[in-house]
Amino acid sequence: MSRQNSATDEEAGAIDLTPMLDVVFIMLIFFIVTATFIKEPGVEVERPDATTSDYKNSKILIAVDNDDKIWIDKNEIDEALVKDQIELLIAENPKSPVVIQADSKSTIKMLNIVAQKAREVGVADISIATNKQ
Repeated sequence: MSRQNSATDEEAGAIDLTPMLDVVFIMLIFFIVTATFIKEPGVEVERPDATTSDYKNSKILIAVDNDDKIWIDKNEIDEALVKDQIELLIAENPKSPVVIQADSKSTIKMLNIVAQKAREVGVADISIATNKQ
């Protein structure tokens, strides 16, 4: 008779972890769903200075380095393939603006080519990343 009582007492004193695990998994799912994933262009650029600037959220980043090489998603992209790559990114996020991170030593010609390719795809919101003074 005493064996049954001691087993019942142990079960009564045990802590049920199932509700806590449920809460932890729900919180994990919440943070994964609400997290913002930004695709970096893959190269560090020295941005030019500007007196005014505006922060854009959820954007497509395209970098032009000091050698006029174009970088998207950590991959160097040929000038002829820039339009196709922008089309793929716009298909994923149709309303995302395009932000061009041009190095201060890159040429205006390459910056204009990238902006023109984005306009050909149909992007109306094109910006150039700068350092705020």
